[in-house]
Amino acid sequence: MTSRIQSATPAGPQGGGAGQPPYASADAPNGRGNGYAPRVSLDELHDTARRVAANVERVLVGKPDVIRIALVTLLAEGHLLVEDVPGVGKTSLAKALARSIDCTVSRVQFTPDLLPSDVTGVSIYNRQTGEFEFRPGPVFANIVVGDEINRASPKTQSALLECMEEHQVTVDTSTYLLGAPFMVIATQNPIEMEGTYALPEAQRDRFTARVSIGYPDQQAELAMVDEHAGHNPLAELSAVSDGATVQRLIETVRAVHMAPEVRRYAVDLVSATRQVPEIRLGASPRATLHLVRAARAQAALSGREYVVPDDLHTVAVPVLAHRLVLTTEAHAARRSATDVVRAVLHRVPVPQGSTGTR
Repeated sequence: MTSRIQSATPAGPQGGGAGQPPYASADAPNGRGNGYAPRVSLDELHDTARRVAANVERVLVGKPDVIRIALVTLLAEGHLLVEDVPGVGKTSLAKALARSIDCTVSRVQFTPDLLPSDVTGVSIYNRQTGEFEFRPGPVFANIVVGDEINRASPKTQSALLECMEEHQVTVDTSTYLLGAPFMVIATQNPIEMEGTYALPEAQRDRFTARVSIGYPDQQAELAMVDEHAGHNPLAELSAVSDGATVQRLIETVRAVHMAPEVRRYAVDLVSATRQVPEIRLGASPRATLHLVRAARAQAALSGREYVVPDDLHTVAVPVLAHRLVLTTEAHAARRSATDVVRAVLHRVPVPQGSTGTR
């Protein structure tokens, strides 16, 4: 199971100080992070991630890479967009991850008649007190599962913009903070477009990563038939971690060191997407921040206290591809955003190690 949440480090030496791993920090951090919650060791982080991944795989069979990206997004304090054809387990992935963590969870079925107040909450007049009282909506949870988010109107979709970016809700001039950790896992179907509203770029840009589950191979599908045909595996899932533990894991990920050369490499990768002729709209500065956070989470899951370029390569496609808007010519040539990101990874030079200092 360990190999399913780890990424192999680059082969061969990458530089670095004598007796020191490449891209490592000379003063590896420990203790408490940012005053929010105590950190945990990388061993404990890896063990918790392994148990969550094993729990989710009981529901989503044969998709370890998809589960790993979901864990990376969770530890990177991000939000996940699951986009694929019907029946491949989009909602099952979201619900399995939510049930694997003992925290507050809510689920919203997005429909055309859903209103913003149905998501964020509403102020109701109390006759006894003569004042308005705020009734929180389903967004006030640690994990919010939004099913078929593109079936709601843009007005309702925009209700999530403030929640996802600022972790707060403003209703009637009053601002209410959301709890931590906070993660939105949204699903959408790219095939059945009748009665749907495409996500605006501002909404897509707030999702840290996008994954497509895809069809399982024959062996995985046969195992799914044998194990799931007679019962619902979701009903049997029990939590293997809790919200407080996840918050401590997030603090550990925040402390993962990224050398200046690797930081510049991340900026170069995102900047390169804005210069490709096939791209009408490149990745934003927010994408750079999400790429860095996801790379730190990937490094922590790989058991390292520092980020290497391979971590950026592993998360680049899920983090960047859904933010790019292709030109008409690129669509005509059947080029995808994934193809463009991979071409950028091949074109931008990889840094050759660091001195191991900040």
